[in-house]
Amino acid sequence: MASALIAKSFSSPPPPKSKEEFIGLCSRGFLRQALQGFFPEVFADSNLFAHLLQGCCFPQQSLSLGRQLHGFIVAAGAASDRFTANHLLRMYSKLGDLPAAGKLFSVMPRKNIMSYNIFIGGLIQNGYLISARRLFDEMPERNVATCNAMVTGCTHYGFNEESLKFFSQMIREGMRPDEFSLGSALRACAGLKGVIFGRQIHGYLFRSGFAFDLCVGSSLAHMYMKCSCLQEGEGALKGMPALNVVSCNTVIAGRAQNGDYEGAIDYLVLMKAAGLVPDAVTFVSIVSSCSDLAALSQGQQIHAQAIKAGVNLCVPVRSSLVSMYSKCGCLQDSINVFDESLEEPDLVLWSAAIAAYGFHGHGRKAIQLFEKLVDDGIEPSEVTFLSLLYACCHSGLKDEGLEYLELMGGKYELKPSLKHYTCIVDLLGRAGCLDEAENLIKSMPIRADGVIWKTLLLACKIHKNAEIAERAAENALRLEPEDSASYVLISNIRASAARWTAVSDVRNAMREMKVRKEPGVSWMELKGQIHLFSTGKKSHPWQREIDECLGELMGRMREKGYIPDTSMVLHDMEEEEKEYSLVHHSEKLAIAFAIISLPHGTPIRVMKNLRVCDDCHAAIKFISGIIHREIILRDVSRFHHFKDGECSCADYW
Repeated sequence: MASALIAKSFSSPPPPKSKEEFIGLCSRGFLRQALQGFFPEVFADSNLFAHLLQGCCFPQQSLSLGRQLHGFIVAAGAASDRFTANHLLRMYSKLGDLPAAGKLFSVMPRKNIMSYNIFIGGLIQNGYLISARRLFDEMPERNVATCNAMVTGCTHYGFNEESLKFFSQMIREGMRPDEFSLGSALRACAGLKGVIFGRQIHGYLFRSGFAFDLCVGSSLAHMYMKCSCLQEGEGALKGMPALNVVSCNTVIAGRAQNGDYEGAIDYLVLMKAAGLVPDAVTFVSIVSSCSDLAALSQGQQIHAQAIKAGVNLCVPVRSSLVSMYSKCGCLQDSINVFDESLEEPDLVLWSAAIAAYGFHGHGRKAIQLFEKLVDDGIEPSEVTFLSLLYACCHSGLKDEGLEYLELMGGKYELKPSLKHYTCIVDLLGRAGCLDEAENLIKSMPIRADGVIWKTLLLACKIHKNAEIAERAAENALRLEPEDSASYVLISNIRASAARWTAVSDVRNAMREMKVRKEPGVSWMELKGQIHLFSTGKKSHPWQREIDECLGELMGRMREKGYIPDTSMVLHDMEEEEKEYSLVHHSEKLAIAFAIISLPHGTPIRVMKNLRVCDDCHAAIKFISGIIHREIILRDVSRFHHFKDGECSCADYW
């Protein structure tokens, strides 16, 4: 009866004629075919049960079939065989039935180290790390596979410190780590940015003969690059006997993560010249580099190459393209890529599109997209809500933002992170609710960092609230004493009130702490080349033409009512000197260069590393009306689309 029950559960075809054919059918998941005509042999040789149990782990099989086989094994009297019991334990562990695996493990009469390793691996695979650790400690003896399971499992779930403790224990107990434990330990070092421990492992690689293993070498390079040791990372790969796509991807991702975006793009050229074909992982890193450079023409070329390589339909590549076009100021192109992806609903893509709308100040459209996401049955994540709150923040949608924060923690039971609270503080601060924003920081269940206090400080600058600004600055500087942004903001607030002695105090504090203000930098792309402009510097080859253009623009702007906002200048100097300083802000220099270098009618796209100042924002509105061209400016927080004397942010940024 047992054989009839099992045979009924499987599909048909010819029975095996030999033990080899039986094993081959089991290895491919064809269990009914394996049993047909070979049933008596299974009873005669209990070792054959192991092959049937392995076949149960194929995707097309199910746990119910494994349970039937378990009953069959008991009926056949083979349950006490340790070899068969271990395979039964592996089947339950792999298929996720941990209660059944635990019950079986507890009654096994003769456990060996393999039994422990199988159950520990099952516990880790299903996320029961504490139970796995308890069982690990109870083991009478351990081997490399046991320690590998703990090192790899802890790294996989982000418990990097625990992973390295197990790795150290492994060494102390005289075990020789293999490529799996070494790779996992290096990834743990990367997660912790623990370059000192990583260098110790690097030394062990030379002593143990793993120095030229390609997989371990890629993990080593990844570790160095995550720790911002770019040269050491690339040096580790240069020592390999041969490079492959994975190692090249490590270099490209490392350069991108360390801010060397142009270097990442250059390495793609070298990779292709070496005859290696980029894959989806390559394109994700390269497209992200184009995003951060705001190199639109290069991004378009990479998009074309991704299509040619056949990876443009890959969800991570599409998501990076949505982000790239958005960050290059091409919102419609970003949404077009997203719309092409709607046949394959994916939360990462939806979140990227919501972020794109928010980045460009279209809060209502971001909300509409979020509502459609929910209607389509996709459950939002913490990242989705972060993108949504950001969109609400930069569109002045205070009530909506607070409502979505409540929805996040209520209906979806998602725990807001510090980034979510920072968005809400920004939202309240921009709306002028400074007391409410300060109280939120003090009452939230997460410890505040310098960023959230700087966010409040910026809101105080916007609304000219010196009292709360002083408290916010004190907290921000206590948490991040070497960050220049808080010094600049409080100095700006004091300068606006003409408190020049207090401004001097800030400058003296910066000198004592050896803090230097981040210079204002703007850049734009022209014919594939990035042109960089720094506030107050006159080093561009076209500087004379730029100055002439700015002079002409200033005259025409004054005729239309433009008055320089000299409160933006943080120095006690004559008004004429202040006005001269304002004219040479980096974004104005970049826009002037674009006017004289781009064909008439072409939209001007400029990127800036800091928040656009009030004077430049007002001036660019005038310029857009004078030259009758759209000016798209990306600052540190969002995009501004200037057209016909107006800005898309409606002066809310």
